[in-house]
Amino acid sequence: MSYQQEIKEWQNRRLRQLTAADGWTTLVGLFWLDAGENSFGRAASNRIVMDYPGLPEQVGTFRVVGMRVSFSAAPNAAVMHAGRLVSSLGPLIDDAGGAPTLLNTGTVSFHLLKRSGRLGIRVRDSAAAARVHFQGLEYFPIDEKWRLAARFEPYQSVKTVSIATVLDMQEEMQSPGTLVFEVDGQQHRLEAVLESGATDYFVMFTDLTNGKQTYAAGRCLYVSPPVGGAAVIDFNKAYNPPCCFTPFATCALPQPTNRLSIAINAGELKYSGRDH
Repeated sequence: MSYQQEIKEWQNRRLRQLTAADGWTTLVGLFWLDAGENSFGRAASNRIVMDYPGLPEQVGTFRVVGMRVSFSAAPNAAVMHAGRLVSSLGPLIDDAGGAPTLLNTGTVSFHLLKRSGRLGIRVRDSAAAARVHFQGLEYFPIDEKWRLAARFEPYQSVKTVSIATVLDMQEEMQSPGTLVFEVDGQQHRLEAVLESGATDYFVMFTDLTNGKQTYAAGRCLYVSPPVGGAAVIDFNKAYNPPCCFTPFATCALPQPTNRLSIAINAGELKYSGRDH
C-alpha cells in the first residue's frame, strides 16, 4: 500500500467514525446532575428540561447519591437498555470506566458522563441534524514531508498534568514524556498524554494555521509508542477535536507546552459546516 493510500484509508475511517450512529455528530445534549432527584424530559416541570422532538414529555428520573446514580423510567416512556424495556436500573456505569450504561428511547440515547468529579448526562440522537446534514471533511494535500521522525524524552516517572477543557474545567491526565522533532532545521517539542484504555500516545497541539485554515482551538493526533526512543509523528493524520462539530463535547485543550510556532500545513482543515 502506498503512503497516499494509507492516508486516504485513514481519512475514510475517520469519516465513518465521526458520522456513525454513535459518532460525535449525534450529540444533542449535555446536562449536569444535582444530588437527589433529577427528572428529565421535554416538559417544563422537569429538573432537566430538553425541548427536543425525539423525547417524551417525561423520560424518567436520575437519582444521585454521592457518586452513585440510578435511573427510573417514566410510565409509557419506552426506555430501553440492551434491547429490553426497563422500569429502573442502577447503579449506572459512567464513561470514565469504559463502556457506560446506555439507555435509549426511539432514536435518542443517553448515558452517564463523569468529568472533573462531576456527573452529567450525555444525549445523542442517531437522527441528529448535524449527522443527517453533515458536510464532509476537508484536508490539506497529503504530503509525506509531514511524516516526521521524533525522539521521545521520557519523564523519570509518568507525570500528572492538569489539562484545561472547553467547559472551563480542569482534567488530570498522565504524561509519559515529550516528543522532540525538527521541521526545516528547527526543533519543536510536544508533550504526549495517556488516554484511559488506549495504547497510543495522544497529542493535542496548536500551530499558526489555527483560526485560519484549521480549527481555532487546535488539533489532535495519535502517536504509536516509541521503540528504542524513536517515534513517528504524522501530521497528515492530525484531526479536529469533537468540539469542532458540536457544542456538547467536553474536549481537553492543548496544554501551553504544545503551542507550536510554525504552520502545520497538513491534516484536517476546519469544518465548513460549523466552527465553535
